[in-house]
Amino acid sequence: MSDRISEEWGNEEKLKENGAEESQALSGRDRRIRTMAEEVPWKAVLKMGLPIAFGMLFMVAYNLVDTYFIGKLGDPYQLAASSLSYPVLMVMIALSGITGNGGASYIARCMGAGRKEEADRTLVLGFEMILVMSLALVLLGAFALDPVVALLGARGETVSYTRDYTGVLLAGSFFTMGNYALGQLLRSEGSVSYATVSMIAGTAANIILDPIFIFTLGMEIKGAAIATVLGNILSTVICLWVYMSGRSLLTLNPRYLGFSARIFGEIMKVGIPHTLEQFLSTASILVLNNLAAAYGGLYVAAMGISSRIMSFGNYLYQGIAAGCQPLMGYNYGAGAYQRMRSLIRSAIGIITLAEVCVMAGFGLSAPFLAGLFTEDPTVVSLAAMTLRAFMLILPFVGTTALVRNVYNAIGMPGFAFAITLVRQLLLYIPFLIFFDRYFGYRGLIHAQPAEELLCLFFSVFLLRRSLSRMEERRGEPGEGR
Repeated sequence: MSDRISEEWGNEEKLKENGAEESQALSGRDRRIRTMAEEVPWKAVLKMGLPIAFGMLFMVAYNLVDTYFIGKLGDPYQLAASSLSYPVLMVMIALSGITGNGGASYIARCMGAGRKEEADRTLVLGFEMILVMSLALVLLGAFALDPVVALLGARGETVSYTRDYTGVLLAGSFFTMGNYALGQLLRSEGSVSYATVSMIAGTAANIILDPIFIFTLGMEIKGAAIATVLGNILSTVICLWVYMSGRSLLTLNPRYLGFSARIFGEIMKVGIPHTLEQFLSTASILVLNNLAAAYGGLYVAAMGISSRIMSFGNYLYQGIAAGCQPLMGYNYGAGAYQRMRSLIRSAIGIITLAEVCVMAGFGLSAPFLAGLFTEDPTVVSLAAMTLRAFMLILPFVGTTALVRNVYNAIGMPGFAFAITLVRQLLLYIPFLIFFDRYFGYRGLIHAQPAEELLCLFFSVFLLRRSLSRMEERRGEPGEGR
């Protein structure tokens, strides 16, 4: 099997000949490996996906509590500033995704093929990359903060608040990026519980610290940003402790420090397209925010509230899809393609059912949910209307996200990026401009549901075609695991 994988990737002929022994040791000694290789598909999806989804939903609790506390300041412009600053977090996640997704994809494939030392080397190089990229963002915040704030779409009363919030976030870039990337790398080896604990611990600290910094210390929105950074520090420290204490399958071994062009290429092969996907998503949000800003600060505040509430549904499907990524990577590395199909079918069913339930809940309780974050009746009405438009994406977007994760997991990021190009550049941004021009604010908030429905058909068609061609090319007899 190692020879077969090495032949496909072409650039791995010189790897050490320890694969078979490592594979036998890994498959027999750890339940994390058994879950990826042998568990019933729907159970494997739930075991890998639910802990991540739960951790992400805990992060939603933070987002909602953070918005709630900022809303209690009674200043809609600070509420709007927190929404305008969100693309900064997306950029950090996008950059950390180079390591978090690119590294995780390669690690999972190496584990499936039994190459543990190669996986260890990938982990160490990924950590080095986080250090370098976060330093670049710290320097950006130190020397170019005002242009960043202008790019975010801040106008008038929101400028100073956006500057306060964004400046703190950029200063804490390493911990935000470390939290995301290291959590992804832990999940790639099947250590889902440790990744989830780190996520929950950091989020809980954030929730506790929010009112202290915002109200007790009188720091308002800047205090919310400081609490966010401190929560990320705790999460990053926990991830590092798991690796350094020997509780993970992989280790941050100092003897692997240095640069490997081969491993760097494997990380970038998946990581760069994924990061470009995130940047395109950020660009779409910037277009959306700037179009909404033309209607006034109250509309931006309402959109910010509805987006935070929508994060509950978004993180649910993202968590399950993220949990499936190591499953796909491992079974692709092991050559179990029929098992991959079964895992995909199970994941689509679970995600769709969950998101339909969430959408129903949002539709029934939209005014109540919006009223939790502001007492302004105009903002409540606008936020409820916006939420009921945004929620229409939920039955469709989860499957599209899963398809992209499958492509990233198996080392075919070009297809994942193609889906994102169609979704963001060919559909969403043009739809935003068109719907806003001809239908006003109501059209603006219904652009994404129309785009997501079309993108669903495209992504499913693409994946079915790719899987069929892959199986034909490799001549698998269809015995699945």
